[in-house]
Amino acid sequence: MFPLTFLRAQLHDAPALADLVNSAYRGEASRLGWTTEADLLDGKRTDAEELTAALTDPAVLIVAGFEADRLVACVQVRLADREAQIGMLTVDPARQNRGVGRRLLGAAEDLAARTWAIERFAMFVIPRRAELLAYYQRRGYRRTGVLLPFPENPMLWQPKVTDLSLERLEKPV
Repeated sequence: MFPLTFLRAQLHDAPALADLVNSAYRGEASRLGWTTEADLLDGKRTDAEELTAALTDPAVLIVAGFEADRLVACVQVRLADREAQIGMLTVDPARQNRGVGRRLLGAAEDLAARTWAIERFAMFVIPRRAELLAYYQRRGYRRTGVLLPFPENPMLWQPKVTDLSLERLEKPV
């Protein structure tokens, strides 16, 4: 395992965060890792503008993981109704399967619990991603059976399959 430093992301990190997230979720580069959505969606997962807005929102924390000075991981946490909503957990595809995501998720959960008065963690996962559901269940999240329609954002992404949805997962603090 290599040394990692977890810090709150800053505004100037937005372009690098967008590049990292998109490399891990979409396109051919994402196929190096197991978190790819390339078979489900075309386009981008996010962009620098969306991340800049998140970084200026007091109800959002973005935790960035650095190996030396290189950004290798990030996760967004949003406060909503006494829960910390975890999203966009990202690890550089070349560094996946090395415990980085587990350590990053733990750091983000710890920071959220120290920063806000929350009762639970929540996240939304594409239920077609059985390996991702299993990963989060091993981290203590449980499936709720609550399904939401997959959000539309044609400026960034286009579905390749029909009937995409998101399932809510929860974990007590």
